[in-house]
Amino acid sequence: MASNIIQAATSHDALFPVQTRPRLLVVDDQPANIQVLYQILSSDYQVFMATSGAQALALCAARQPDLVLLDLIMPDMDGYQVCQRLKEDAVTRDIPVIFITAQTDESAEEMGFDLGAVDFISKPINPRIVKARVKTHLMLKAQSDLLRSWAYLDGLTGVHNRRFFDERVNAEMGRAIRNQTPLSLVMLDVDFFKRFNDHYGHQAGDDCLRRVAATLKNSLMRGGDHVARYGGEEFVCLLPDTDFAGAMRLAEAIRQEISGLQIEHAQSSVAPYVTVSLGIGCKPAHLHASAMSLISLADTQLYKAKEHGRHRYYGAELEA
Repeated sequence: MASNIIQAATSHDALFPVQTRPRLLVVDDQPANIQVLYQILSSDYQVFMATSGAQALALCAARQPDLVLLDLIMPDMDGYQVCQRLKEDAVTRDIPVIFITAQTDESAEEMGFDLGAVDFISKPINPRIVKARVKTHLMLKAQSDLLRSWAYLDGLTGVHNRRFFDERVNAEMGRAIRNQTPLSLVMLDVDFFKRFNDHYGHQAGDDCLRRVAATLKNSLMRGGDHVARYGGEEFVCLLPDTDFAGAMRLAEAIRQEISGLQIEHAQSSVAPYVTVSLGIGCKPAHLHASAMSLISLADTQLYKAKEHGRHRYYGAELEA
């Protein structure tokens, strides 16, 4: 195989688009072993591959597979180490791991389960067993994902809630520091929202927040970006791998799109329609910082936008 990443493409694509299929990552330092699993699974799933532990970790962070089939014995970083690293990272800890191994002793299985693996499959590979266990663990993951999504959703707006944001921002900050990548945050507040509620009523206020949330969600173009309701009429956009200039461009786009909704707001002091004020904070790629310092910076910039007339945005980068 010339490439280290394989994406399945079959005659079933017309009925089951590739984008909707579960994503499997097969990790083995022997391409022949990967090819065996690819032939067994590629008709039903998107199949990617990695030939080293480091590559597997990078792909899990970037692609967020639904299941990892992980060889136990590999040079440099064995399967145990890869599994441990996946479970230590909040971004990847919920990805189920099945070990593929020729070892049959109970101590190896015990160690794997202690590290967070969900199953073991023995070599030589039995296609029926592989298919059955992959299907079972994907179903269990789908159920877990659904339960988690309910716990992390804001009931009014349908976007993520504060609990999700508090957990995710810490995980993304840790990943940004490890990978030396930027991390940006956009905080925004609906201008004069109390006046809106008092004038139009709480039902209209709820509808306004839902429309703002939907607009924010549609503004985020990448799968790794997240919007959450931070509290009341305040929202936050978490933007991994986004530098200061990119976050500022997004803030301006959001400002214009919310204004473009033309939601009537007769009690606003800045416009006859609903507007937002925004604050942007960015952790530069090579800077070590805390999630709290990034949140505080974005909040300070939001306060500055309100102080200088609202319906505008201010931003800044964290400094060493």
